[in-house]
Amino acid sequence: MARRLRTSITETARLVGCSRSAVVSIHAKWINDGGTSSRRQGVGRPRVIKERERRRLSRFSKQNRHETVGQLTVQYNAGPSASVSEHTVQRTLLDMGL
Repeated sequence: MARRLRTSITETARLVGCSRSAVVSIHAKWINDGGTSSRRQGVGRPRVIKERERRRLSRFSKQNRHETVGQLTVQYNAGPSASVSEHTVQRTLLDMGL
């Protein structure tokens, strides 16, 4: 934004608290690409429990509100998908807000 307001590179670097070369490279990337964030998709570890299984697990937890994570894990692992640990089930339920 400071560069857009025609502030010098040195002033911008001092304002932001980084080197002049960082200001130049980030500004050039902004001008050329229209942004500075990474646009790579599909980066990271693959999910153990896919979206369809997440919906299935959500149904189990809503139908059986009083069951423990261990009991839900046993019920989930009885199905056609690969078996998962209690920790994975608990982490997935927390991610879904259940």
